Amino acid sequence: MRLIIGVTGASGAIYAKRLLEMLHELHVEVDLIVTSCGRYIMEYELGVKYEHLAKLATHVWDAGDMSADIASGSHTHLCDGLVVIPCTMNTVAKMAHGIADNLLLRTFDVMLKVRGDGSGVVIVPRETPLNENHLENLLRLRRMGVTIIPPVTAFYHHPKSIQDLVDFIVALILDHFGLPHALVPRWKKP
Repeated sequence: MRLIIGVTGASGAIYAKRLLEMLHELHVEVDLIVTSCGRYIMEYELGVKYEHLAKLATHVWDAGDMSADIASGSHTHLCDGLVVIPCTMNTVAKMAHGIADNLLLRTFDVMLKVRGDGSGVVIVPRETPLNENHLENLLRLRRMGVTIIPPVTAFYHHPKSIQDLVDFIVALILDHFGLPHALVPRWKKP
């Protein structure tokens, strides 16, 4: 399996870190694109250098490199999906309206072109409260076939730590791509 992982400047870098760790552990090939604000937030929130997390990826691409392999449909066609985690509302708006002014947005645009819809695309939008523009843009993406997983956790698994809450969201993403994990127990009727 091969996934493109995009990280933007929204709060919630911990979700991206955990997803990258799990994909690395599962030997999933990862093309990583991190925006400049995404790098800043990763380092600020996690207290680790970007390079440390980049080591978890197979390929690391500069968000400004519009000539990267994955900017082409002939290459993106080989990828199984795209996850943008966390995803800013700026990125949501640009995706919803066909603006592809960086590599992350270009890969989204190419995936739409190659697949005919947003299947295989997962976004984890991290904003609250949501205004009307946010909701309309998210609805537009959903109508394109994009899977939207807001980082809203459940509590039936009796989380004991922030990591347990993060793992719940990452588990949903892994489930979307059919990747095995034991991050959280599955719901069972008591």
